[in-house]
Amino acid sequence: MSKIIKKKLTDLGYGFVPETYLQNGDEYFYRNQQFQSTATFRPLSEEEIKVLVRNDNFASNWKDVWVTDQFLPEQIQNSKFYGMVRIGDMDDVYLDFRDLRLPCGIYNSTIISCDFGSTVAVHNVRYMSHFIVGNDVMLANISEMETSSSAKFGNGILKRGDVEERRIRLELCNENGGRSVLPFDGMQAGDVFLWSRYREDTTLQRRFQELAEAQFSVEHGYYSEIGNHSIIKNTHTIKDVKIGAHAYIKGVNKLKNLTINSSSESYTQIGEGCELVNGIIGYGCRIFYGVKAVRFILSSNSQLKYGARLINSFLGDNSTISCCEVLNSLIFPAHEQHHNNSFLCAAVVKGQSNMAAGATVGSNHNSRAADGEIVAGRGFWPGLCVSLKHNSRFASYTLIVKGDFLHELDIKFPFCLVSNEVDTNRLVILPGYWFLYNMYALMRNTSKFAARDKRKFKNQYIEYDVLAPDTINEMFVALGEIETAVGKTFAKEGASEDERAGFGRTLLNANDSLAGKSVLLDNVEFSKRKVVLAKPRESYHVYKRMIRYYASLEIIGALEASESMDSFWTRIRGISQNRKAFENIGGQLIPAAKLKQLLDNVREGALSSWNDVHEHYHAWSRDYLEDRFEHAVSSLAEIQEKEVAAWDHLFLRNLLTDALDTKTWICSEIENARSKDYQNPFKQMIYNSYEEMEEVVGKLADNDFINKEKSALAKFEATIERLINKL
Repeated sequence: MSKIIKKKLTDLGYGFVPETYLQNGDEYFYRNQQFQSTATFRPLSEEEIKVLVRNDNFASNWKDVWVTDQFLPEQIQNSKFYGMVRIGDMDDVYLDFRDLRLPCGIYNSTIISCDFGSTVAVHNVRYMSHFIVGNDVMLANISEMETSSSAKFGNGILKRGDVEERRIRLELCNENGGRSVLPFDGMQAGDVFLWSRYREDTTLQRRFQELAEAQFSVEHGYYSEIGNHSIIKNTHTIKDVKIGAHAYIKGVNKLKNLTINSSSESYTQIGEGCELVNGIIGYGCRIFYGVKAVRFILSSNSQLKYGARLINSFLGDNSTISCCEVLNSLIFPAHEQHHNNSFLCAAVVKGQSNMAAGATVGSNHNSRAADGEIVAGRGFWPGLCVSLKHNSRFASYTLIVKGDFLHELDIKFPFCLVSNEVDTNRLVILPGYWFLYNMYALMRNTSKFAARDKRKFKNQYIEYDVLAPDTINEMFVALGEIETAVGKTFAKEGASEDERAGFGRTLLNANDSLAGKSVLLDNVEFSKRKVVLAKPRESYHVYKRMIRYYASLEIIGALEASESMDSFWTRIRGISQNRKAFENIGGQLIPAAKLKQLLDNVREGALSSWNDVHEHYHAWSRDYLEDRFEHAVSSLAEIQEKEVAAWDHLFLRNLLTDALDTKTWICSEIENARSKDYQNPFKQMIYNSYEEMEEVVGKLADNDFINKEKSALAKFEATIERLINKL
């Protein structure tokens, strides 16, 4: 039943902080720290009070209404004031934002213990309690604005006297809460990923929580805030919120327990019908049209639209989710999910991903325990109507063909195509599919995601290139898998695993036919059906070619930057031959050794907050290009089976020539992949003529991406010629 408590009207606006939690007996201790006005406040004069009363205003105690010397009582009308209220400078102006024009002042509103900056326009706010409002703020037609003394603004902390059950947690990666983390303002995808891992390490987990809690006060008495130049209109309920500057909020049903970051450079907008509870919203976000989000973090420059549901999830920078439902998931930057009938649950998706219509990734509730998890590398793309089963793991840029996948999967082949062969009930894996058959879409990804990166402060290096240390390392793993599978298929019975792999390597590098037998894979699907490796030789060699190309691009960059060949040779001779492992931490690629050192520092107490951890991210970002270069050199030495010490000018000349050949091939494949859409008669059949098709879809010759690639190829040719002449 509802418990309504009766108190004296004269007490309204006072006693916000329970007496037990008062600081120096002052209930305004933290309020005064938050309200950073430089104005000088004074009590109302008798004449000002008369004007206020004449304008149908009421105060339980006029002595607690404070104003500046630039106070205009005529612009306070039909309003009620309780507790201490401070009103900043006023002017006989109106504020205009997108044709909403409101006179400066307070009209038809009930104000309880609030502070206002200069030239605010407050109209028809039925109930406003314990808010601090910045300068030039517009508030219009709001039903309820209130703050509790224990407000946490979306952070997973406790105030004095709180019980643990009141703590907000994000139950990420699975539905059983076993990887839950405490949300906090400023939390990054890398923070969440690290915290959600290493669950057996109780010391590390304890320290992660201590780092989060160290950033916030446990004391009561903090007010909600609305930053300078923000606009809120036609909204129902706002409670326990911290809103940054230049935010625009309209037609919202409910905002509760939130931090909404916003600035003039990256302003956040929240629109009609949204209900947002227990969350952190990053800078420059857009949230519109019936979105429901509970226990969530939305990173900077991301969007939720058209009835999207985001629950117990973290969405990385520069991502968009609309229409659909996402639960219990950790999503790295540059994620796209637009379709009403797609579903993502209990997953870690490592960025640059795309969920097609009808894809259902998660929560099938058909096991003997809580559902497991899905972990997918960068570029994950489950196609139309794909259904996957937990637990499953996918290498980077895995494309999954329409179908129901009834068994757990472990796909170790990057850039591959995964499909069901329904008539024979076999699973078919085609490694390197994107290189072999859809170079246009693949290579367009790098520029596409980079262009969508709207961060104003790019102090964290998010890797968008399809060829990077993580995907290259996965290609090396895939090469070994292909060699083993081919060797097992064609080697004599009784051969050891190493002998099979060696025999497979020999066959793949020779011109001997691999026809006659299906090459089968082990440990890919948890089932008894066959898993077929398609086009093993083609995929094997395209992997090797792309590894060489990746390394060549890095070496070309180093040659261009070197003052002399002697300095170039000195630089690469000192690089370790051992190819380093890298981890994808929130979209940032980090050498595994550096990550281990960071975790050791956290365990030992060498870091005092998550901000200290972020400084490591920034330092790694500054070092990343050198780390990637060293990785490229060691990768080339490994794939060429030639130590760096044995490299010479002839080796470099051949490398540069090979790089040009590969770049030319890539450019050709980009155009060929797109031209198929113009040559397919079924693509043409809905048009009256080829000319009409060109008018509707555009001419191939006018394709901006293809033309940019051709231009880049011409520049690349000139670069290669110049460098060869330099050798």
